[in-house]
Amino acid sequence: MLSPFEIKLLKSLEKNREYTIEDAAEIAGMKKDAVIKAIYLLAEKGFVEIEEKLWKEYELTEEGIKYLTEGLPEEKLISELRESKKSIKELEEKFGKRLVGIALGNLKKKGAIKIESGVVELISEPQFYEKAALEKIYSDRTAKLDEKILRELKKRKLLREEQFKEVSFKIIRKPDIELKEKISDVTPEILISGAWKGKEFLEYDIRIPSKEVFTAKIHPYERIIRECRKIFLEMGFTEIKGHYIQPAFWNFDALFQPQDHPAREMQDTFYLDGYVELEGDAVERVKLTHEDGWVTGSRGWGGKWSPEKAKQLVLRTHTTAITIHYLALNPEPPVKAFCIDRVYRRETIDATHLPEFDQLEGVVLDRDVGFTDLLGLLREFFHKMGFEDVRFRPGYFPYTEPSVEPEVYVDGLGWVELGGAGIFRKEVTEPLGIKGKVLAWGLGIGRLAMLRLGMKDLRRLYIPDIGWLRSLPAIKR
Repeated sequence: MLSPFEIKLLKSLEKNREYTIEDAAEIAGMKKDAVIKAIYLLAEKGFVEIEEKLWKEYELTEEGIKYLTEGLPEEKLISELRESKKSIKELEEKFGKRLVGIALGNLKKKGAIKIESGVVELISEPQFYEKAALEKIYSDRTAKLDEKILRELKKRKLLREEQFKEVSFKIIRKPDIELKEKISDVTPEILISGAWKGKEFLEYDIRIPSKEVFTAKIHPYERIIRECRKIFLEMGFTEIKGHYIQPAFWNFDALFQPQDHPAREMQDTFYLDGYVELEGDAVERVKLTHEDGWVTGSRGWGGKWSPEKAKQLVLRTHTTAITIHYLALNPEPPVKAFCIDRVYRRETIDATHLPEFDQLEGVVLDRDVGFTDLLGLLREFFHKMGFEDVRFRPGYFPYTEPSVEPEVYVDGLGWVELGGAGIFRKEVTEPLGIKGKVLAWGLGIGRLAMLRLGMKDLRRLYIPDIGWLRSLPAIKR
């Protein structure tokens, strides 16, 4: 079956007459690209014979023209060396370092000079075939050159090469049936004018698969982060942010984490070579709480609390450093806040661990809230994220009591733990002047994303695998 533009070309041109692409396009009233496509399709069907002529043309570069008019660097040196030996230093003073370097290299290749102790001596008269080649190209861009000379001139960047192709063709036969132009696009103009009457329409094969189109879409991991954010915003929470770098005071001490806790060791935390001054009454109250419990009713951790350790800067190990600082600045209930951001830990990279990852942290401060409110809030969040079965396992964290670890059930994996939660201890809230109970939780979004996307390797979230990204749907199903 012939396409409309093949039919148009066959009807417009004579048989056994040679045409260029330009001539055919003008006669047929077609674009050159359409003519080219048509003749190659017609050639496959035996209607057209194509002839391709290939040739090269050469053009002197700016440096090539300079050498042609002023002489090659090696020519200039030869005139000096014919008189007597010359030191490289003398030649460089007269002609410049660059020109001498080029000339000496080419003259050594020709075996025309020898250099001893920095002195150059002419030992034979060289032939400057490059000069003749430059003259030949200057007068005729299509001149034929010896391949060796051509390679040398191109290597020295004295000329540039350009390839050309000319296509001509002739129609060697036409179809036996009458050629009728077919309408390929039914437009309003054709329908209104009645131009479609008596015409044939291009047939469409609906069995041919359409071309796969890959449109822009949000990265699946970013989409899950946005989904988490949307859920908490709809539940009336305020989103907060904070700095990646935090004093150890807000990252550990304000959360009643002892200064000799294993998580504060160098092998688990990224410490910076920097310190900040800590101000305010809260610092003294936190110090007393660590040492003897202050007025919280706790016995504290005992020992001497070091302000120097609290002043040192760290890359935050959890976003709880942000939420506890926010509560210290907003101690009056009610407060509902969450933070989704990056945290850093000294982890060995594997399928389920990375040294930096995203965490979802949240707090609720109020006077009449309790443990069941916390479980209900988290259960609602996980249900909205598509996990039907949710349970809570008792856990331990230095700054919450009671503490739990939420788990969701995933087919093929069983129960999977997704973070930690609990109610802040009095040792955390009272030194900071926080009035009321605080429900708190921290969830790993990377692990959540792995379950949602059916992945087994956390690292894949950060690898630019175009094939994998294209295979994922643009929206949640």
